[in-house]
Amino acid sequence: MPADLNDYFNKKRNENSNNNGGNGFKKPDFNFKKPDFGKFSGLLYALIVIIAIFAIARPFAIIQSGQVGILSTAGKFEPNPLQPGLHFFIPFIQEIIPVDTKVRIINYTSNEDSGEINVRGSGIIRKASVSVLDSRNLPVSVDVTIQYRLNATNAPQTIAAWGLSWENKIIDPVVKEIVRGVVAKYTAEELPSNRQVIAKDIDKFIRDYIDNLPNKPVELLAVQLREIILPPKVKEQIERVQIAKQEAERTKYEVERANQEALKKAALAKGNAEAVKIEAQGRADAVKIEADSTAYANKEIAKSLDRSLLELKQIETQAKFNEALRENSDAKIFLTPGGAVPNIWVDTKDKPKQSAIEGK
Repeated sequence: MPADLNDYFNKKRNENSNNNGGNGFKKPDFNFKKPDFGKFSGLLYALIVIIAIFAIARPFAIIQSGQVGILSTAGKFEPNPLQPGLHFFIPFIQEIIPVDTKVRIINYTSNEDSGEINVRGSGIIRKASVSVLDSRNLPVSVDVTIQYRLNATNAPQTIAAWGLSWENKIIDPVVKEIVRGVVAKYTAEELPSNRQVIAKDIDKFIRDYIDNLPNKPVELLAVQLREIILPPKVKEQIERVQIAKQEAERTKYEVERANQEALKKAALAKGNAEAVKIEAQGRADAVKIEADSTAYANKEIAKSLDRSLLELKQIETQAKFNEALRENSDAKIFLTPGGAVPNIWVDTKDKPKQSAIEGK
């Protein structure tokens, strides 16, 4: 190898050894230059800060269908509710509170799972039955269902006056108080028979109270009395009374039925008697008519009899008499007293002759 080339490689090896600390490796260069955004750097930093604040503070709210929003500025509610949609507010100064305006239900029930249960999103609240004392201080339980909804127009005023737990202040205490007041007028035995009146009174009194509240916070849709639960002893007594009433009604029906049967038989017998009477009267009338006809005929015949006719009849009879004498000389003649026509009695042992005479 030429000397000049050896000198070149030796020089390069010494330079690399010096740069790498004598180990033959080159040190990496960690000196990066910061990017220079120039005049846009401040704007970019501001934009990053705004995005961070927007992500953390979330100065917007989405109101769903079936809700209204209440805008609170420094703790004061705005009077006009926000309708469903996207709404912005100033973080840390303003707040948007969504409030449900859909139909809601409170079931006061005596089921085993009674106790206050609010199923999220269903709008159904389940509470224990309303405990009541009747007019004799006997315990009674009443199952009621209430359907209602928040008045959307006046929602800010309602929340400002009653708070977010407005249901427990407006609906629940009113229902319990009115149910107890109405049921306490009756004894436990009277409750089943007065169920319709009790249901009507409960509906009326609850509706009147809710409708007369300031700003009309709630729209009451329905009040339903579902069941009246009586003490076991009272229930048994009522059942016995009902059974006795049913037995009395059945007996009354049987008596009425027997009376109807007796009346039917009496009417039938009377009809038969009337029929016999009418039939006998008809026969009597027929005999009378026949007798009257015979009498009339005899009367008419008597009128038609004169001396010439009688003499003719006497001649005809005499002719028969003469003929009988020719046939039987033993015949006897006798006259009916006061009569003009003789009667002939034939006394003979000659049967053919007797028969001949009787035949004539």
